[in-house]
Amino acid sequence: MARIATYEEFWPYYLTQHAQPLTRKLHTFGAVVAVALLVLGAIQQNWVEAALAPVAAYSVAWFSHFFVERNRPATWDYPLWSLLSEGRMAWGVLCGKW
Repeated sequence: MARIATYEEFWPYYLTQHAQPLTRKLHTFGAVVAVALLVLGAIQQNWVEAALAPVAAYSVAWFSHFFVERNRPATWDYPLWSLLSEGRMAWGVLCGKW
């Protein structure tokens, strides 16, 4: 596959890699846990707790790719766009779009 050049092209690709409703829900769960760890870590000044945020998010997300979607995480090739899309997709799930 050719390298995706713009975020506008990336977003539809990202959605195809997260086609299963369970994948989207697992990603959203991981994102919510990560945000909670970041906020609680900052409030409590517990930087170990805050540092666990990406571990929580990625472990749940990658589990969903390996065992639900059976594909390769887009994060490996497009880390920044994937992070932006994670938030966008999680917001959509939380708002009932998916």
